[in-house]
Amino acid sequence: MVMRPVSDAAVERAAASIHQPRDPNTLSNYNAWRTKHTKADYEIDFDAKRLKGIIELTLERLAKGERKIILDTSYLDISGVAIGGLRAKYNLASSRIEPYGSPLTIEVEERHASFRQSELTVQIFVQTTNDCTALQWLTPEQTTNKKHPYMFSQCQAIHARSLLPCQDTPDVKSKYTFNIRSPLPVLASGLPTGARDFQPGKDGKPGTLLYTFNQPIPMPSYLFALASGDLACASVGPRSTVWTGPEELKDCQWEFEEDTEPFIQAAEKIVYPYAWTTYNVLVLPPSFPYGGMENPQYTFATPTVVSGDRQNVDVVAHELAHSWSGNLVSNASWEHFWLNEGWTVYLERRIQAEVHGNEQVRHFSAIIGWKALSDSIAQFGEDHEFTKLVVDLKGKDPDDAFSSIPYEKGSTLLWHLERLVGKDKWDRFIPHYFTEYKERSVDSYEFKSTLLAFFESDAAASKKLNELDWDTWFYQAGFPPKPDFDTTLADQCYELADEWQALNEGKSTDFRPKADDIKDFTANQSVVFLERIQTFSEPLSPSLVEQMGSTYAFSSSKNVELVSRFYTIGLQARDQSVYKPSAELLGKVGRMKFVRPVFKGLMECDLELAKDTLKNNKDFYHPICRNMMQKMLERFEKGK
Repeated sequence: MVMRPVSDAAVERAAASIHQPRDPNTLSNYNAWRTKHTKADYEIDFDAKRLKGIIELTLERLAKGERKIILDTSYLDISGVAIGGLRAKYNLASSRIEPYGSPLTIEVEERHASFRQSELTVQIFVQTTNDCTALQWLTPEQTTNKKHPYMFSQCQAIHARSLLPCQDTPDVKSKYTFNIRSPLPVLASGLPTGARDFQPGKDGKPGTLLYTFNQPIPMPSYLFALASGDLACASVGPRSTVWTGPEELKDCQWEFEEDTEPFIQAAEKIVYPYAWTTYNVLVLPPSFPYGGMENPQYTFATPTVVSGDRQNVDVVAHELAHSWSGNLVSNASWEHFWLNEGWTVYLERRIQAEVHGNEQVRHFSAIIGWKALSDSIAQFGEDHEFTKLVVDLKGKDPDDAFSSIPYEKGSTLLWHLERLVGKDKWDRFIPHYFTEYKERSVDSYEFKSTLLAFFESDAAASKKLNELDWDTWFYQAGFPPKPDFDTTLADQCYELADEWQALNEGKSTDFRPKADDIKDFTANQSVVFLERIQTFSEPLSPSLVEQMGSTYAFSSSKNVELVSRFYTIGLQARDQSVYKPSAELLGKVGRMKFVRPVFKGLMECDLELAKDTLKNNKDFYHPICRNMMQKMLERFEKGK
């Protein structure tokens, strides 16, 4: 046999097939090309419910001789591609690779002027479709004042590819320019650079303005964010603004103006100065599926945080903390999601303790978090892959793994490390870590090696860290070791719950429920009380549920954190008086934190009512939430 030398190109292709990208949830060949800058020139068409325009990607060539650029797309309509202004050959796969969409392959040819250069610019002519999973379009009737339509995006985890062709992975960070034309005000995840170039409307349609934004700090595609609607704004701090509908503005300003700047200053004290210039909050319509989304410059927030008592503004502390953990330092893939969320929960609770000057506040928040962790583990089962800290998502949809587990299990590990090496030493590591990986992406193994290297010269700390059973922390399903919580702020909640349990079990007791029982409780203490009731081995009787509701007025509260938990208790008790109110709540709130337990309880109590609720509100829910509910319903019916 004659041995022939293997070409460089063949060697590179073989190497690429062996060394796969860190992120298994992208179809792009980002190991060969990497996006450095993204320009989105879009027109928002509210009538057609489409974004139309041109996406321009500046890509750096990483693999010598690579002639194909492969991008992620999902349900996009591509009408043309050019490289450096010259038409290029492309192929949009006709069949989808679920759940990842359809890869767009672009040919780089010698006729393109930039063929041999290290960078090239690709223009893609594109529009979104009705199947776009990242956008929700609201009719005027679905908004508060019923005057104008509304549109907003939610790209995490892998939905940016349904908005624009991109390398839809947190392992790639790009700078962004937004040029968005709309008849209504626009916000995007960048610094505003103006609104100009008015174009009058035709055929009775309103005119449009061009809204421009610049994002000078590289960010991953899941932080690409747009919103457009009847928006008004007010200051809530020296570097912060709240945006929302005109009717809600005054309430939102009051809710956030007391805490936003103190939160920022506390976070800066723990890590280092805020990098994104301004920190603002956009309070979205109630169909928004999350508590908040940490889009740079503009946190997108659920209106359920506006409860009229400033009791839920910790969501702002969480999303603000993402400005460091997630936005500046990003998980390299969704398999390492805990690096985003575990760090953020850890920092959120440090911020709370700093602002309130009380370490007990941190413990109290962690107690609430442990209940959320317990609920998520019960949902999956203790042996499930998705209860691990580092999960296997090959071939899977990251949305299916979404739960409190990476948040709480991750923050528990960080808290354990703090206690292991000592708080003072740990506090020196925090800014080191966020400096080391600033504007970069990181996986669990890099985190571990950076931590070990930082403490290498400290013999005592190094010994403890090297003796830690890292494999168990990373790969063991189920619960982590439970911290020794300071229960001072929770004890009175537990004591009141014990009184209700004694009533429920028919034990002799002098306890008679009265409104004064909770008059000194914070809303979060009422949450802990209600969550304790949810854990009873025997659910409350329907009569006690009704007594609790009338005595403590939970069902009439404006705080959905309380209302949803109270309805969950009523559903556990098969109290028919809460069935209809539970269905009504599901038609008013699209935040999955509340939808998931209430919808689950309603399915178990009245399946037909649950089905009707989903059917009647399918246009209200964001596609991400609607998909979650449909999957819940399918699993429930299959398991019956």
